[in-house]
Amino acid sequence: REREREREREMGKKAIVVGGSIAGVSCAHALSAAGWEVVVLEKSSSGPTTTTGSPNPSPTGAGLGLDPLSCKIVHSWLGVGDGDTDSAPLFKATIPLSIDQNEATDGEKKISWTLTRDEEFNFRAAHWADLHALLLGSLLPRVTFLWGHYFMSFHIADDKASVTVNAKVLQTGETVQIVGDLLVAADGCLSSIRQTFLPHHKLRYAGYCAWRGVLNFAENEDSGTIQGIRRAYPDLGRCLYFEISPQTHCVLYELLNKRMNWLWYVNQPEPEMKGNSVTMKVNKDSIKKMKEDAESIWLPELAQLMKSTPEPFVNAIYDSDPLDQLFWDNVVLVGDAAHPTTPHCLRSTNMSILDAAVLGKCLEKRGSEDLKSALNEYQSVRLPVVAKQVLHARRVGRIKQGLSLPDREPFNAKKASVEDCCELQQKNVPFFSHIPDVLFK
Repeated sequence: REREREREREMGKKAIVVGGSIAGVSCAHALSAAGWEVVVLEKSSSGPTTTTGSPNPSPTGAGLGLDPLSCKIVHSWLGVGDGDTDSAPLFKATIPLSIDQNEATDGEKKISWTLTRDEEFNFRAAHWADLHALLLGSLLPRVTFLWGHYFMSFHIADDKASVTVNAKVLQTGETVQIVGDLLVAADGCLSSIRQTFLPHHKLRYAGYCAWRGVLNFAENEDSGTIQGIRRAYPDLGRCLYFEISPQTHCVLYELLNKRMNWLWYVNQPEPEMKGNSVTMKVNKDSIKKMKEDAESIWLPELAQLMKSTPEPFVNAIYDSDPLDQLFWDNVVLVGDAAHPTTPHCLRSTNMSILDAAVLGKCLEKRGSEDLKSALNEYQSVRLPVVAKQVLHARRVGRIKQGLSLPDREPFNAKKASVEDCCELQQKNVPFFSHIPDVLFK
C-alpha cells in the first residue's frame, strides 16, 4: 500500500523521451510502471509493422539476440511475470538461441571446423520490428507517443526543476513545446542531446562495415538454398553461429516465421555517411561484388544464402570510448546514446532494456522529489557495466576481424590455442550474468 501511495504522489511528474526505437519504448514502459507520465517523441511518421507473415520485412530491420535478464524484464512489462511458458507473448515472437558456436572456414578448401561451442547460451532470437511492435502495443495509458515529431532543442530551467523541449511536427511544420521534469535521451549513437553536453565527443569507426540481410523462405522452404544451409549448419533454429575466415567473419541464425538472419563484417576504410544514420542502402554493383566475394570466402551454402537475400544493406560499425557520466541535471542518456557499441557481443538492445529498467527502478525507489539521487544511482549502477562491455565488444570484434591488438597477434584460426578460442565466446562478456540489486529489491 505504501508503494501505491508513492506512485500516486509521483503522478503528474512527466518524462520526455526523445527517440521511439527499442530504447525509447523500453523507457516508456519502465518509467510509466514507476508512476510517471511519459511523452515519447519519434521523428518517423508511424511505427514499423510486425514482420510476422510478411514476405518483405523492413529492408533495414534485422535480427537481434535477447539475454535471459532482458527477457525477464520484457515479460514484466508485458504483465506475464517471468514468462515461463511457451505461450508468453515474447516467447511466441522469438525462438531459442541455446547454443553459441564459433567456427572457422577455409575458403579455398571449402571446409569449416568448430572452434568453440557453448550449449548453455540461453538467449532468444527476435526480429527488431517484432520486438518493437510487441513493446509498442503494450504501453500503459499514461504514455503518449507522438509520431512525426522531430526533436530540435531543449532548455533546462534555471532552478533545474523542469526541462522544455522544442519539436517540429513534420506533417504541418509547426513547432511545439513540451515541458517535463526529466528528459531522457534515447536518440541513438548519433545522439544530438549527448552532443549538447559533449560537443567534442566523437564516435570511433571500428575499421569495418557489416553487410546485413534477412531471407524470408516461408514460400521456399524446400529450396536448394534452404536445404543446403540446414545441411551445413544443422543447429539453425537454436544456434548462434559465428563463422570466422581470415580478416573477416560472419554471423548466422534463424528467426521466427522461417527467416534467416546474417551479417558479414568486411574490413574497409570509413565510408562517407549521408544524414543522421549509420545504415546505408547500396547500389547493384556493390551487391554484385559482395556476392562474388562471398563465393570465394565462405562455404557454398552460406554464399548462396547471401546471394538469395533481397535488398541486403550495410551498417558502418562504430562505438565510442566510455563516457564519464550519464546525466546532467535533469537530462539522462540511455541506450546507444549513452554507450555506442559494436554488435559483437549482442549488447546494444540488451543494454538499452537494462538501462531503462534500472532507470525506472531508481526513480521509483528514490521518488521524483530526489531526482538527482535517483539519476546518481542509475549512473553508479550502469556506468561501470556498460563501460567494460563496450570495450570488451570492441576487443572481440578486432579479434574476429583479424585486426591488431597490443597484447596479442592477429587471430589465426588454424594456429589458435584453446585459450585464444575461448576468448571468442559470449559468456566471457563482463557482467554476463549479473543482475543489478536495484531491480529486485
